[in-house]
Amino acid sequence: MQIELLKEEEAALLKNLIGQSDKIVICCHQNPDGDALGSSLALAEYLKQYGKTPTIAVPDAYPDFLQWLPESQTIVRYDKHKETVEDALANAELVFCLDFNRADRLGGDMSPLLTASPAKKVMIDHHPEPDIDTVLCVSHPELSSACEVLFRVIWQMGGFEEMTKKEAVQIYCGMMTDTGGFTFNSSRPEIFFIISQLLTKGFDKDKIYRNVFNNYSEWRMRLMGYVLYQKMRVFQDHHASYFTISRQDFKRFHFIKGDAEGLVNLPLQIKGLRLSISLREDSEKDNLVWVSLRSVGNFPCNKIAEKYFNGGGHLNASGGRLYCSLEEAERIAEKAIAESDNL
Repeated sequence: MQIELLKEEEAALLKNLIGQSDKIVICCHQNPDGDALGSSLALAEYLKQYGKTPTIAVPDAYPDFLQWLPESQTIVRYDKHKETVEDALANAELVFCLDFNRADRLGGDMSPLLTASPAKKVMIDHHPEPDIDTVLCVSHPELSSACEVLFRVIWQMGGFEEMTKKEAVQIYCGMMTDTGGFTFNSSRPEIFFIISQLLTKGFDKDKIYRNVFNNYSEWRMRLMGYVLYQKMRVFQDHHASYFTISRQDFKRFHFIKGDAEGLVNLPLQIKGLRLSISLREDSEKDNLVWVSLRSVGNFPCNKIAEKYFNGGGHLNASGGRLYCSLEEAERIAEKAIAESDNL
């Protein structure tokens, strides 16, 4: 099966960039998820084949249920180690941008550091409309995840034979999480060819599933029940729903990073629903609401994210943010749902 993505000259360029660079930084987006972390960690493992020791710099905390990922202890968080990340980006020769398409996806504090870095930049991503000044942009929005893009690149570069079990686990985790356990955006046969190859490295894919999806606290389960019973609003006429999570909810249910992960998918289990919207109040900043959107079939939640929530993303999985109160965010969500029939 042909899964290569790069032109011959692009593959040669990438090999030369890696070979000629000693100070390498790997970045991923704010609020890192399984795909962002998996691709970053796996790329770092791959670069070790070249004798490199890259710095993985992420803007902030990642979910508790991803702490088990191999080598996650090597990740440097900008919100905790600002000087380390600032120095790394300022002195870098090569920066890899994984799982994000614009510098502002790093957040307001870290994005200027990426833009100002004198390093050559390489993007490996699957989000539409890439907008970073790069010497090599490997962007494929039609693919399932940044981890899938990365695997294809590593495969084409001849790195699969030396791929470690850790590297395979990291890539598989990213592909699994960005497809909801292979339940959306995952019908192409190439995906399962890649999985079959990864499994030759000898890891337990069922254990990875349990580590991610069956690794929550008691309070996460109580939050889930509360959201579905008390906070979810369903608009049957528009085949849509939304729910909110407030700071008060955080305190009541002892919220930790990652406890809201996947909740936005649950309303789509209701017969006939095609759109689900999550509105989550920021735990620290006033008038900041994080928005997640999911849809099914050909319904374009990314268009709703762009039009109403200052965001974007994929056909069935998108995100955005609103700079307003949670109450105002609800009114915007209601307007978006009311007008969604016109898409």
